[in-house]
Amino acid sequence: MLMHIVLLSLGLALLTAGAEFLVRGAISLANRFGMPPLLIGLTVVGFGTSMPELLVSLKAALAGAPALAVGNVVGSNTANILLILGAAAIISPIAARIPNLTRDLVMMLVAALTMLGLGYLGNVTPVLGGAMVVVLVAYLAWIASVKSGASCADEAELHTRLAGWKEAAFIIGGLAGLFIGASLLIDSATAIARQFGISEAVIGLTIVAIGTSLPELATSVVAAIRGHAEVALGNVVGSNIFNILGILGVTAMVAPVPVDASMANFDIPVMLAVSLALFALILIAGRIGRGAGLAMLAAYTGYVAWLY
Repeated sequence: MLMHIVLLSLGLALLTAGAEFLVRGAISLANRFGMPPLLIGLTVVGFGTSMPELLVSLKAALAGAPALAVGNVVGSNTANILLILGAAAIISPIAARIPNLTRDLVMMLVAALTMLGLGYLGNVTPVLGGAMVVVLVAYLAWIASVKSGASCADEAELHTRLAGWKEAAFIIGGLAGLFIGASLLIDSATAIARQFGISEAVIGLTIVAIGTSLPELATSVVAAIRGHAEVALGNVVGSNIFNILGILGVTAMVAPVPVDASMANFDIPVMLAVSLALFALILIAGRIGRGAGLAMLAAYTGYVAWLY
């Protein structure tokens, strides 16, 4: 058991470090080819910080543990809002100063409703997965064409330019860390779940979901400390859209992903309710204060306690 815990911790560390190295190297490569900062923020940074979720979900589906894959996506989205935004808001209240935020919040709700429908359908087929990816690509293309100026990372970081050898080392090392970390995390989490009699779905909704959300958590906390807490809001909204349409879509294209009935009846509705609550809070209050942040962390603690 101790060995599995050590391997799980090592897997989480490799996922976090791998995502950080990959994002930095990819940003530098994008700048080398003259990509505009907005497009880098929407694609390179957004995809890079979601790579842990993608690789873990793919590995889980191919390893015959689909509950981990779905739990990872649903759990990550719930953790992104309640845990990550809650922590960021406590550090620095979040003002909704992001251009076209309402548009992106609506898209996040559309993705959450899609997840609810897939849950009741009971299975995400390759055809449905392909359709989800097409919708995501169309959405990103639309945003890029609008040129809203929104970004999910600081402008200075988007202009990073590394030496050629560092760039290659960051990209290759980051990918290696992600692949190895995903394998360690899935294998150890599955073993721990079986030893304690905990379902793979619960492990995916909690330990794996939080672990794969560490890049977003780190980015959001650092942004809040720097006084740019709104960056956390943009990252979370974008990540939640990508997790459902991109992560689950790509995973289903590789292998059909069945959705557990208990998850469809409880965890997915919770994710949708949390998404609706965030949308309402932003529309009504226009900000997420420290009080709301504390309430969000308390709600997440209660949710995890209920699962166990």
